[in-house]
Amino acid sequence: MGATSPLTTLFGRKKPLFANTDAFPLTDAILEFDDSSNETAAQRHLSRREMDLAGQPRDRAAARRWWVASGLIALYFLALLGFHALGMVQARTVFVALALVAVCVSGFALAFALGLHHRAKDKQLKLPIAMVACAGLLLICYLDPILQILMAPFAFIVVAYAMYRVSGRALMALAGMLMGGYALVIAVHYAEQDNAALLRLELAHWLALALALPAFILLIGKVQKLHRVLHRASRKIRNIQEDAQRDTLVGCFNRRYTVAALEEQKQLADESGIPLCLAVIDLDHFKRINDELGHLGGDEVLRTFSRVAQDNVRAGDIFGRYGGEEFLLIFPGTSLLPALNTCERIRAHVESHAWTGALKSRVSVSIGVTQYILGESVLEFFSRADTAMYMAKEGGRNQVVVEEPVSKGDSSITPLGSEKDFLGTPAP
Repeated sequence: MGATSPLTTLFGRKKPLFANTDAFPLTDAILEFDDSSNETAAQRHLSRREMDLAGQPRDRAAARRWWVASGLIALYFLALLGFHALGMVQARTVFVALALVAVCVSGFALAFALGLHHRAKDKQLKLPIAMVACAGLLLICYLDPILQILMAPFAFIVVAYAMYRVSGRALMALAGMLMGGYALVIAVHYAEQDNAALLRLELAHWLALALALPAFILLIGKVQKLHRVLHRASRKIRNIQEDAQRDTLVGCFNRRYTVAALEEQKQLADESGIPLCLAVIDLDHFKRINDELGHLGGDEVLRTFSRVAQDNVRAGDIFGRYGGEEFLLIFPGTSLLPALNTCERIRAHVESHAWTGALKSRVSVSIGVTQYILGESVLEFFSRADTAMYMAKEGGRNQVVVEEPVSKGDSSITPLGSEKDFLGTPAP
């Protein structure tokens, strides 16, 4: 069993605030956390792992696609109602179009809800949607020949809607299907009405569309290539940005990003009043680990610890390496008790982890955690957590020490109470 996790109230500081074993000198720490620095905190970007957990970008993109499709359908119905108001389209045609849209939209929504789109190469089903839209245009055109006026411009809109996901060959095949269906509608109209004037007018429409639509598809092929190039470049830039935020050795956030995130979260706490906590984590006796395993073995211990810690933090927490064997854990929008519980969970998992190699001693961590006091500087905030971590070292290591926050400028510190009072259960 490891040492217990006493809650310590700090009545004085016997050690320098930024004393750090094998890490960074005092001047580095002060410069890093100096609030007077002209460097502003960069906006926090979610990592790929956090994005997958949150699912927010995907949800927003899916909602945006539905809004785009709904807007295009609304435009067609606006034109259809305009024709009806002019007495050029029957009410029956409007009702058929409404029923057709209701059935098709419901069908695709059900397919997405059941996950059937995952079986297709194009997960957004752009080509099937475009095919159904073309079939609907042809059906409405058959019911009222005057609506051929609408079919041509909206055929271009359908092709443009599918252009970023559908290949040029598939778009050409879609155009061929549309022109073949249009020719069939013309033939049926002539067979039913035997109207030579209507036939000449429809053939003129057909010829214009047959010449213009393939040319449009060939031109947008260049736009497709440009879109693909820009998309690949954008992905590379995002990956480069994320890699620049990561520590190359252990894989968590690096020092620069973590400090910038702490400054940003401090500003957010000042503006909104939401709680903010910070923990300083330091591996115990790391010099002895390096002596036993060598520097490569020590690096592997750091990587393993980073994985263990990241597996035990929440998606919104920010875990980064400050330097050497010292790490920072930022708890945005979190009060002291949940932060303490997370720190204790990390400590326990590190202690119980099955460490391999030639280690002769156990691996443990000392953790100091505190809550932000509105109005204090980032330097003061870090100092209190750092001091709590050194108190954990002095208390025997392998433990979590909490420094209770007090009002800025208050000369007295209110005792935090016993661990039983704070956690609700006795310490292990």
